[in-house]
Amino acid sequence: MAANPGFPLVLDVRGWPILVIGGDEEASEKSQRLLESGARVTVISPTLNEPLRLLAASGKVIHRGRHFRDTDLEHTILILNTIRGDHDFAQMLLAQAREKRVLLWSVDYPEASSVTMPAVVAAGHVRVAISTSGVAPALSGFMKEDVEQILDAEFIEFVEWLGQLREQAKANEPDAEKRRALLRDALDGFRLLGKIRYPKVWLERQAQAMTNAKPDATQQ
Repeated sequence: MAANPGFPLVLDVRGWPILVIGGDEEASEKSQRLLESGARVTVISPTLNEPLRLLAASGKVIHRGRHFRDTDLEHTILILNTIRGDHDFAQMLLAQAREKRVLLWSVDYPEASSVTMPAVVAAGHVRVAISTSGVAPALSGFMKEDVEQILDAEFIEFVEWLGQLREQAKANEPDAEKRRALLRDALDGFRLLGKIRYPKVWLERQAQAMTNAKPDATQQ
């Protein structure tokens, strides 16, 4: 299955204008994540759900109570299109975004996007991004739930301690190689271990494939 894995990076959006098209739960969730990252968020939609209405009323996001206009591309570096079921609109946005050199993500349409949106696990200072390159986005959600269980409160405390240890080493140890050795020793024995439990339908498929691959004894 052909897929473009892209070039993973984290975009610093602090202070930058970002456009969110749509007013439902998807738009609300993406707007909140953008605000937490320090972006200046404008939401374009004739209607808003309750969380977005509250954000707009408090002035945390700018609301344009209308449909998208071509001129909106002149005031953003990134567009998040959360409108589902309108492939033509997503394709039109992609063409215009490329012309204006603006990044675009469209929900459910990776082929009409210039960036992908991975599932993100946030645990204190740690961020784990999970992407299937648009091939199986639902799998990313399942993996996110399990990774969140692994990176628990103790892990967050552990990362905080590592950060404090690093700051202390920078302040008290002038030798860079000794600082690196100290931090490596602090991580000695750390491992992130896990095992995949596959769904029944996949196990049955694999068993059937193995059965079909075995030579027929009656024909030997």
